[in-house]
Amino acid sequence: MNNFSAFIEKIQNIHTLDEAQKTLFEVSSNFNQQLIKEAMDFAILAHKGQYRKSGEEYVIHPILVASITSFFSDNEDMIIAALLHDVVEDTKYEFKDIFLKFGACIAHLVEGLTKITDIRANSLIPSDKIDEKLAKSALTFRNMLISSIKDIRVLVIKLCDRLHNMLTLDALRIEKQKRIAEETILVYAPIAHRLGISTLKKYLEDLSFKYLLPSEYQKIDKFIKENKEDLTLRLNNFISKIEMLLSQNGISDFEIKGRIKHYYSIYLKMQRKGISIEEVLDLLAIRVLVKEKLECYESFGVVHLNFRPLISRFKDYIAIPKENGYQTLHTSVFDENNVIEVQIRTFDMHKNAEFGIAAHWKYKLDSACPNTDWLNNLTFENEKIEDFYELAKNDLFREDIIVYSPKFDTFTLPLGATALDFAYAVHTEVGNKAKVAYVNKEKVSLLTTLKNGDIVKIETDEKEIPRCSWIDALKTSKAKLAAKQLCNHRIKEVENDIALNLLKTIFDLDIIKIKALIKANYLCGKIYKIVEDNNFLIDVVNKLSKTIKEREKFKYLFKSYKLKSYIFDNIKVLSNKPINDIEFSFCCHPKRGDEIVGFLENKKVTIHHKLCSTATDLIKSRSNMVYVEWIKENSISKYLIIVNLQNKKGELAKFVSELAKLDISIASIELGVESDFCKVEVEIDEKKLDKIAQKLKQTYHIIEFTSLKDAYNGKVK
Repeated sequence: MNNFSAFIEKIQNIHTLDEAQKTLFEVSSNFNQQLIKEAMDFAILAHKGQYRKSGEEYVIHPILVASITSFFSDNEDMIIAALLHDVVEDTKYEFKDIFLKFGACIAHLVEGLTKITDIRANSLIPSDKIDEKLAKSALTFRNMLISSIKDIRVLVIKLCDRLHNMLTLDALRIEKQKRIAEETILVYAPIAHRLGISTLKKYLEDLSFKYLLPSEYQKIDKFIKENKEDLTLRLNNFISKIEMLLSQNGISDFEIKGRIKHYYSIYLKMQRKGISIEEVLDLLAIRVLVKEKLECYESFGVVHLNFRPLISRFKDYIAIPKENGYQTLHTSVFDENNVIEVQIRTFDMHKNAEFGIAAHWKYKLDSACPNTDWLNNLTFENEKIEDFYELAKNDLFREDIIVYSPKFDTFTLPLGATALDFAYAVHTEVGNKAKVAYVNKEKVSLLTTLKNGDIVKIETDEKEIPRCSWIDALKTSKAKLAAKQLCNHRIKEVENDIALNLLKTIFDLDIIKIKALIKANYLCGKIYKIVEDNNFLIDVVNKLSKTIKEREKFKYLFKSYKLKSYIFDNIKVLSNKPINDIEFSFCCHPKRGDEIVGFLENKKVTIHHKLCSTATDLIKSRSNMVYVEWIKENSISKYLIIVNLQNKKGELAKFVSELAKLDISIASIELGVESDFCKVEVEIDEKKLDKIAQKLKQTYHIIEFTSLKDAYNGKVK
């Protein structure tokens, strides 16, 4: 069966063991049937008595996963591993049973698949910014990628497994449907994209979209079904014109496939452009398949000479393939009142686009192979699991551009990447030492956004240049991670120097003596902590002063090193020296929340940003320093909410009850002349503000949500 869509529709309608077995034997007829039968019998025995939420025998699931896998496999090992993928996790059998019965290769694949789902509670250590659900997704994601580095086939089987899970999601609770769909669209679909398997990617996206945004999905589905006849007529009319033109121009061996774009891609276009489905111009697309590469360009010429093209939509992925191996000519043209996307590729390129890396297992293709280096480039250690998740997800789920070095080496970067991203793509050291960028021979900022086809040159400095405030502007995980590591290293060095300066100022001793005191008290590895922790600073001062008095009994016996707290507006200063005033530096304009340092001169403290270049020079010159920190504000603030309530009994009480559930204190309520508008003054913990605002906006028509402490009454975003 060559039609994947028809095959998946058939899979979705299989509910009995006999049907499932029959389907697997049909699609795996080219493989060792005896071995597949042995594996199937073993899976049936292992899963005996187990049932899915739908009430079906559990073993139907692995059999159908194996059937889907057969579309992407070049031997029976993948099919057998798919049949056995849940045996170790869900039954009494162990790896040794798989190894003894089916051999090392299949046992290795099953082990990789089992490790992906083997999440232990003690591995889940969510930070304050992440919930346990995301931590589980992140850990699953990491395990998937680690397993796949050893054998990419593990990842392909897992994608087939997830596709069948998505096809049978109806049997689960709504909350679980949404959780699985969210993980699928954020993790599994992008991985399918990076492996070049567009057939899986599109199904995973559309099925996830259906459960995550059911009303939006239904609107698109309704429009397509209601207009299907008209859309099909327009598409067939255009195909007929192209067929005639290609034949007239001597291109004989070709095939044209017409399609209406898949739902999720339509939805993304609506969101990007802020339009309704009625306003989406290019719902229709055709693919022209030819034998040779040269015929792709000949066909492209025929299309452009006979239909007016949208020049901005032309892309040549044959000359410069995407990183996932995708090769096709893209253009969009006007046909009467329609805009139709035209994709032109060879038959081999089509197999590559549909089946990605799996196509290179099944066929000897004259097309680019997906680049899987991204798997090896991902860092799995020494990072918070959620940080890794965000960085890796960013690399997976992206649109790409291609830029060049001056020697015309090609680099694939995400859309929106900067010149500094390019520098890190060349080499980590080039990124760390990047000083100046030239784009198309013009000198530009390192944060300049690159465009497709740009030629980029980077000039470097002799020393590394930390750019800690630029990390959020970077687009690639490699650049973000390298910049972050450089900053962390630099910050620790700076904090060690600040700590020495603080103690030097307090004790009026030179740096050599301060270092000796620190060493004597075994504080070398953690002395930098006094920069951020005033309690630790006080403890250290007490320890060092005790050591000084023990060594120099008479000289320092009556000297006090007790630190006094000074408050100046929103800054707290700790020092044993007299301080009359503070001022903020004009060179770096530190603002509330920034990491700050204080320099003491003539009883006045000057506040700088910790990584300010002027501050760096002062720190290195061993200037006198004092401990400074922002005074923590009460996080409870007043807000005004104006809400549009339905003019019916009980609505106000319902709204007030909702506020109480969200732990919001009500200061006052005012009903306007129009009873459906209600003004409520509330007190909210600012730490929970975003979550509360989002929750209320999901349920109620919020007209305004305004901070009352802001002199300008800035609206909540």
